[in-house]
Amino acid sequence: MKGFLVVALVSMISIQAVSQNSDEAQIKKIFDTALSDGQSYEMLKYLTTNVGQRLSGSAGAAAGVEWSREKMKSYGFDSVWLQPVMVPHWVRGEKEIARIVNSKMGNMDVNICSLGGSVGTGPGGINAQVVEVKNFEELKALGTKNVQGKIVFFSRPMDPTHVDTFEAYGGAVDQRGAGASEAAKYGAVAAVVRSMGSNLEDYPHTGGMHYAPGIKKIPSVAISTLHAELLSKLLKQDNGLRFYLETYSETFEDAPSFNVIGELKGTERPEEIIVVGGHLDSWDLAQGAHDDGAGCVQSIEVLRIFKSLGYKPKRTIRAVMFMNEENGLRGGAKYAELALQNKEKHIAAIESDRGGFTPRGFTMTAPQKVKDKVKSWKPLLESYGLTDFDQEGGGADIGPLGEQGVPVMEFLPDSQRYFSYHHTEQDTFDKVDKRELELGAASMAAMVYLIDRYGLK
Repeated sequence: MKGFLVVALVSMISIQAVSQNSDEAQIKKIFDTALSDGQSYEMLKYLTTNVGQRLSGSAGAAAGVEWSREKMKSYGFDSVWLQPVMVPHWVRGEKEIARIVNSKMGNMDVNICSLGGSVGTGPGGINAQVVEVKNFEELKALGTKNVQGKIVFFSRPMDPTHVDTFEAYGGAVDQRGAGASEAAKYGAVAAVVRSMGSNLEDYPHTGGMHYAPGIKKIPSVAISTLHAELLSKLLKQDNGLRFYLETYSETFEDAPSFNVIGELKGTERPEEIIVVGGHLDSWDLAQGAHDDGAGCVQSIEVLRIFKSLGYKPKRTIRAVMFMNEENGLRGGAKYAELALQNKEKHIAAIESDRGGFTPRGFTMTAPQKVKDKVKSWKPLLESYGLTDFDQEGGGADIGPLGEQGVPVMEFLPDSQRYFSYHHTEQDTFDKVDKRELELGAASMAAMVYLIDRYGLK
C-alpha cells in the first residue's frame, strides 16, 4: 500500500509539473505574439486619429461603434453583434471663457472647461465674487450668508503623498461630482473645481458631475491646476476678488447607441462566459487614447491573439466595448441587465480602464477562495512584471456584473502618468507607448487563458 501511495504521489507531482510547463509555454506564446506581431497599437492609431473623440451620443461615438464592429468581424471572431443602449447626450458647445477680474495684478485669462453634464451660462456669462473652500464641511460652515450670489471655488488638490494616484483621485473627486449642487444649496451661482490632475498643468481636466434632485442647477467648470494655484494665491491677497466665466454646454434627449461585443465560443463549456472589456466612449477634449481607447484595443487583441495561435478556448470568451462609462455607465448596466435576463453564466469579468501603461498586476473583487486561486498563478506571471494581486477593485463597467456575484478584476498598469492625461486635451495617441500597450494586452490574454483552463472555483 505504501508503495502504491508513493507511486501515486510521484505521478501527481509529474502531472502538475507537466501542466505548469505547458502553461509557461502557452503564456510565452501569448507574450511573443503580442510583442512581435501585435495589432493593438495599429488599432489604437486608427481609433484615435481617424475616429477621434467618442463622447456618448456624438457622431464620434457612432463611428467608434462601427469601427469596432468591423474590426472584430475582420479578425474572424465567432460572433460579433451590437447591443442597443440609450445614452446621455451632452454637448460642450463653444469654447469656454474665464478670467480673474478686479485683481491687484489686473484681469487675467485662465483655462477652464465645463464638467460633463453641466448647464451653461449662456452668452451673458457670470461675473461674481469668489469664495474658496477645501471641502463640503468648510462650505457648510460658511453658510448661505457668505455664499449667496457668489462663485464657490473648490480648491482641494489630489493628495501627492499617495503612491497610488487612483487613491489620490478618489480622495478629491467628490468635489467635482457633487460640488455644484452642494454650492447651490447655499445660493451659489456657479462652481469652479480644481482639476483632478497629479501635477501643475495649464490645461484643465473635464469629467462627470451630477445634480442632486430638487436643487437649482448651476454651471460647474474645472480650472487647470496651475490656474487653481494662482486663483488661491490671489484670493489670499484680496478676498473681494471676482471671477468671470462663460460656457455654452447643453443636455439633449437621450440618444440611441450600442455596446459592441465580439465572441469566441467555448468548445467544452460554452455556457460559461469570460468577459474582457474597455469603454468605447471618451471625453470630447481629445482622442481618448489612454481613457479608454487602450482598454478597448487590448480587449480585442486578447481574442485576436487566441485566434492567431489557433487556441480553442474551453469557455466562451467575449470582448465587450462598453458605451457611456464616462457620463452615465449605461452600457455596463445594460450588459449586466441582459446577462441576468438571458440567464447567462459569467464566471469572470476583466476590465482595462487605467491606461496603456506598464503592467503591474490585477485588482480583484471576489471571494477569498477565488483570490487565492488567482494568486497561485503568480509564479507563471511575475516574470512578465505582474506581481500586484492584492488590491480590491474591478472596474466601473463590470461593476453591475460584480453585484450579481461575478468575480471581477481590473488590469493594473503603473499609475504615475495617468492623471497627467486623464480627461484632458493631452490624451492623444502619441502619449501611448507601443510596447507598454502590447504588454498590457498580453497580460490580459494570459489571465484569460488561465481562467479559461482552470476556472475560478
